[in-house]
Amino acid sequence: MDFKLFDLTFPHSKPVTLGMYVDGKWSEADHRPLIEVENPADETIIGSIVEGTADDASMAIEAAHRASTDWAKYPAIERAKLVMALARKIETNRESLANIVTLEQGKPLSQARGEIDAASTFLTYAAEQARRIEGDILESDNANEEIHIRRHPYGVVVGLTAWNYPLALAARKLGPALVAGNTFVLMAHENTPLSGLAMAQLAHDVGFPRGVFNCITGRGRVAGQAMVEHPLTGLVSMTGSTRAGKEIYRAAADQIKVIRLELGGKAPFIVMEDANVDAAVAAAVAARYTNCGQICTCNERMFLHRSIANEFLDKFVAASQALTIGDPMSDVDIGPKISRFERDKVADVIAASVNAGAEVLLSGGVLSEGRFSKGHWMAPTVLSVKDNQVPAIRDEVFGPVAVAMTVDSFEEAVALANDTQYGLSAYLFTSDYRRLQRAPYELKFGELYLNRTNGEAVQGFHTGWGMSGLGGEDGQYGFDGYLRKQTSYLNWD
Repeated sequence: MDFKLFDLTFPHSKPVTLGMYVDGKWSEADHRPLIEVENPADETIIGSIVEGTADDASMAIEAAHRASTDWAKYPAIERAKLVMALARKIETNRESLANIVTLEQGKPLSQARGEIDAASTFLTYAAEQARRIEGDILESDNANEEIHIRRHPYGVVVGLTAWNYPLALAARKLGPALVAGNTFVLMAHENTPLSGLAMAQLAHDVGFPRGVFNCITGRGRVAGQAMVEHPLTGLVSMTGSTRAGKEIYRAAADQIKVIRLELGGKAPFIVMEDANVDAAVAAAVAARYTNCGQICTCNERMFLHRSIANEFLDKFVAASQALTIGDPMSDVDIGPKISRFERDKVADVIAASVNAGAEVLLSGGVLSEGRFSKGHWMAPTVLSVKDNQVPAIRDEVFGPVAVAMTVDSFEEAVALANDTQYGLSAYLFTSDYRRLQRAPYELKFGELYLNRTNGEAVQGFHTGWGMSGLGGEDGQYGFDGYLRKQTSYLNWD
């Protein structure tokens, strides 16, 4: 099938209907149940995808399994060359891919371009790991014997990705999985499947062997669950909500599957009395409103020292009001929420928080009139609370809602920050080096941003504690997670 999704004319004059990419070829979508893909900025339908079944999931897993033995025998550097070629192909098609991400997800085009760059960087870094797959030779307690520890691929890796960064999250998993010698099946999220399918086409174009990379579509509780439960699946890597992570954990339990889960967060943003307030405000705004607040590491709750709280909030509210909202294909700061359901869920949190006593410092909320009559729009909302039991400060909001609470000491801020089920990210702004040194020991989160806004480095390690997940992504530690260890006792006596 001649499949060119990512050309510069997208969206086409009429919605495209797309099949799945399995075993090196495209399936037909004719006479299959379909899921419509909506542009969240204007609610138009830009495409339709096949509503995949458990049988579709099984075919993709089996295709990946058939390819896994030969793929694992490729020298790692040869696997890396194909992954690097995919990275370059993504760079070549940067603008087209950014258009697709913006149209299906809603983030401003400038941010979508950043996502495409991140996808290429994830793949490039993974390719660079090809010569760093190492083992160990240990001394034995016995004469004429050595202990060899080797790393091996799992076989078939299933990637389940969230809708907030559909291309970058897919690349983040695909690159290390393939370079490590695994084959891969991507389940493209039903809200944002077009970018994943576009990446499958690019992988096909650069010459990936059949079955090495497969991309299916459908709903997580049908096709996704079937992939998790399939006996040939060796490892499941998922990014999404804590609720979905729990379901995957349960589905994998009977077969003791290896699971890597990057889940929700409720990041505290601590600003102490000795902080650079202007720098903290700029970081807090970026960490709250980028991608309409739909990032798991977002600034979700601000703990402000009483002595600087008024200054900080005055500047934060002014900066929030100054953000532009509108057509994400133009030069704006904030695009729409991904869906009406997600928008209304955030609106419900605002209402519940106000009912629980939150003070409204900036009333944004749902926008639904005039140029916002179509689409899923929200303006920045800023709340102030007196305790940490209000819904906006307890529950992950995942939208353009900031909530602040004053504190009187570093110790109080840390105690409030740790009073959560989540443990993904935390922020601290202070000029006190002792506090910066204490923070890694006292803040119970897998990722700390100290005197800076969010944004992980590809060579770092993105990991959550508690209800924020298991395992992690990025860097050497993330790459190692796609390899399992084998110990051999070699005796020549």
